[in-house]
Amino acid sequence: MASASAYDLRFDSGRICLDLVATVGGRLSEAPVERLGGVEPLRAWLLGAGLVPGGTPLEAVDHRWLVRFRAARDLLHRIVHTEVDGHAAAADLERMNALAATAPPALRAVRTPDGTLVCALAGKPDCGALLSQIARDAVQLLTDPVARGQLRRCAGETCSLVYLDTSRGRRRRWCSSEICGNRERVARHRRRVNPSISKA
Repeated sequence: MASASAYDLRFDSGRICLDLVATVGGRLSEAPVERLGGVEPLRAWLLGAGLVPGGTPLEAVDHRWLVRFRAARDLLHRIVHTEVDGHAAAADLERMNALAATAPPALRAVRTPDGTLVCALAGKPDCGALLSQIARDAVQLLTDPVARGQLRRCAGETCSLVYLDTSRGRRRRWCSSEICGNRERVARHRRRVNPSISKA
């Protein structure tokens, strides 16, 4: 599996569970690109996805967390991609439901020295509770007919990310117009300028 650095993390899918699925990229038929290549990218993902409030101490996030988050990611990747085209396996749905059964982390409002209210976890971050929050998001997504009907797979030649298409008319083709959309526009321009360049 090819690796990617933390700056390759994506938070534009429209749901936190899909953002976790997006931590592995590339076409389904090719070698996947790993975006959770270590503990630091996982910590960056937890903050970037808003799963923990900014400033939350993440020293407890270690290799065991990474293994559990990757396992949950792989499970949700299978479920989401299968559900776009058909039906996920019953065993996978049971595993997702089991993950969702743990209580999500409690949040509380705390006042900063300047008087501003900010969100903080009521206790130390817990791996199982955070995974439960992601699994619950996946359950809500897959059981909501409106949201489920907005699931799309990116049309980019080298991308298989799944995202929510909330655009007017539901005609969005790419996970990101700036990333995959721009790649497609550049490739189209090159083919126009030099017809000998194949689409592949």
